[in-house]
Amino acid sequence: MHRVIAICAGVALGLGPQRAVAQESGPSVQIHGFVSQGYVKTTKNNYLGPSARRQGNFELSEVGINFTTQLTDRLRAGVQLFAHDLGPLGNYAPQVDWYYLDYRFFDWLGLRVGRTKLPWGLYNEANDVDAGRVPILLPQSIYPVTSREILFAQTGAELYGDVRIGAAGSLEYRAYGGTIYVNTADASPQLRGFEVPYDFGGRLMWSPPVQGLRLGASLQAARFDLDYEPTADEAAAYQAAGLLPAGYAGNVSIALPVQLWVASVEYQAQDLLLAAELAREYANYKTTLLAPEVRTTIEGFYVMGSYQVRPWFTPGLYYSVLLPNIEQPIRKRSTYQHDVAMTLRYDLTPNWLVKLEGHYMHGTAALTSALNGNQPLDDLSKNWGVFLLKTTGYF
Repeated sequence: MHRVIAICAGVALGLGPQRAVAQESGPSVQIHGFVSQGYVKTTKNNYLGPSARRQGNFELSEVGINFTTQLTDRLRAGVQLFAHDLGPLGNYAPQVDWYYLDYRFFDWLGLRVGRTKLPWGLYNEANDVDAGRVPILLPQSIYPVTSREILFAQTGAELYGDVRIGAAGSLEYRAYGGTIYVNTADASPQLRGFEVPYDFGGRLMWSPPVQGLRLGASLQAARFDLDYEPTADEAAAYQAAGLLPAGYAGNVSIALPVQLWVASVEYQAQDLLLAAELAREYANYKTTLLAPEVRTTIEGFYVMGSYQVRPWFTPGLYYSVLLPNIEQPIRKRSTYQHDVAMTLRYDLTPNWLVKLEGHYMHGTAALTSALNGNQPLDDLSKNWGVFLLKTTGYF
């Protein structure tokens, strides 16, 4: 953790003098940051880390600092440094979370280049802004926190703009293309290579002439290529099943092209927020194993609401469903996960908040065997609960 603080402090101090000079002779630099610490406890099953043990799991931490500046009337730049710890993921390894150069030609046309947040659904771009939402965990059927490396940002270019469409309201569009760089430090030691040859997509968000209403559609296509070296036991099992020739001693290659879409609707009226989204992911697994191509269709959806009772108190509630393969019968507990979540958000000061959150889970589709003693997901508890506590300071 001291490495992260030292890096963030070093950057801030390094920019301090330039910022003071810039205010006199050039553009100013805005600095914002956040520090979060959380706690996870489950009644059964390990989730996001070793959470079923008596003392729970404190490996739910985030720290970040970002810098943005308006270089000219049309040109803007920004960067964020980030580190986190989420069970076996992150381990406080500092990284450049996002960075960009943004040039706005017209209201209807702008260009960003760099590592930019993916415009996926309503809330993907708020995944690093705990203060900007009510839940601790956004609905995991659409925004899985364990897939942040893949879903949060892409490196490349993006076109964007806002278009007035007369009496029908306005239309915001985003179109991007590039690649995704994934930190594989937490991956299996058997992994020998990981690349994303392409990633492209876009989002349309329509604001009709109804105050507070937004409707949107997002699309994304990407391909993930990886190589891994089977263990001796895995190779023997593959050979026994006729998936590898006898004496095979090389790597297994996997190509995984995926296509995703999500339909979104949000309504906000003063202190009330209502939202719902439906998403599907189509994946084709192609490997060098002597096996046919495997196709899966993942579906997720949720409905969510929150109401700001007082400026310092906002309760929220959502119901989320994940189906990891809708082409399979929904019989075993590993083929579904229902999640009923309730959050209580307390804004203690303008820069400090605390959240309490409880989940009732039915099914095990979002769990991993690796965190549960390598037990099959169908052997884990079907009904279980999650309790989270999180506090965030930000400026």
